[in-house]
Amino acid sequence: MDGLKGLPEAIKTVYPDVSIQTCIVHQIRNSLKYIASKDQREFMKDLKSVYRAFNEETALKNLDILKEKWYSKYSVVIDSWYNNWSNLNTYFEYPHEIRRIIYTTNALEGFNRQLRKYTKVRTVFPTDESLRKSLYLSTMKIMEKWTSPNQNWASTLGQLTIMFGERIPNSYTI
Repeated sequence: MDGLKGLPEAIKTVYPDVSIQTCIVHQIRNSLKYIASKDQREFMKDLKSVYRAFNEETALKNLDILKEKWYSKYSVVIDSWYNNWSNLNTYFEYPHEIRRIIYTTNALEGFNRQLRKYTKVRTVFPTDESLRKSLYLSTMKIMEKWTSPNQNWASTLGQLTIMFGERIPNSYTI
């Protein structure tokens, strides 16, 4: 998720077993807004040790180190990472192959942007069904441009199958 207030709670209401992962890229962008340009490079180097850590325990240790170094200057940013940790730490429950596809919502945002291109020319849809059909046809058109496979998709699909086998349709499994 991209950090929209109230969205995790709304999603958990509908899907109680969901694991929420806030977009790390959004968290980083939000953090950088408050960091002076002269400190950004060094801060980002230190921050990478948090979100690129092997596991959550190491990430938290590195976040504590980041806090020791930068808290006096950028307490708002450090507090934001601690306050959002419950939705940022989900990432560490997954192997590297899956982490690569869940650390950011950029792919979803790109897809939504492309859908908006198709629907913005038509401001009113007579029925919900007409909107669904329009979105379906738009999706089919958008998918025609998806020609290159995701890097290491077979490995990623294998990890997803191990973790979520019962939720993955047979047509996707190996």
